[in-house]
Amino acid sequence: MQVESYPEAAVPAGLRAQVHELQNQAWPSDPPPPAHAPVHDPALHPLSMLLVDEGLVVAALDVLRKPLEHSGTTFRAGGLSTVVTRETLRGRGYGHQLVAAARDVMADLRLDLGLFTCDRALQPFYESAGWQHLAGTVLIGGTPDDPFPSDQPGFDKVTLAAFFTPTARQLAPTFHNARIGLYPGSIDKLW
Repeated sequence: MQVESYPEAAVPAGLRAQVHELQNQAWPSDPPPPAHAPVHDPALHPLSMLLVDEGLVVAALDVLRKPLEHSGTTFRAGGLSTVVTRETLRGRGYGHQLVAAARDVMADLRLDLGLFTCDRALQPFYESAGWQHLAGTVLIGGTPDDPFPSDQPGFDKVTLAAFFTPTARQLAPTFHNARIGLYPGSIDKLW
């Protein structure tokens, strides 16, 4: 079993079709988007990470990246998106393996920090893979003209982070109990 990484647009067709199938199982839409269509805004430099076992995609996720202005500093920020494990293989640690690998890749990409939201029920899963819960922190997605906050009615989200660089670690306390204007755009409203 190995982790393979590709820019989203460069994922080989056979693997992309499997990722598309897993995403449609996890987040069905009618009609489903075409398998070759990108899921993410190219401006966010999506990096697809796949856990592959002899050609079978076991788990997949995307790392999205953009500059983030916070507390008077511009950070190189990344976040996790579309994290999914094949239904028949859940509970075996494969998702955990991939999420932990993504954390390492973000550090290798020289990002200052990783920051994303997840459903509250998944908080222990991400914490076990090295992510830190930011209690009281809200990410504001969408755009400044059309904000999409993670604490909007009907959402039960928590924010998780990892601080990779000395500057990010020093300013980590400013991320707690904060409203952070991520603004990834109208395609990836919230990562």
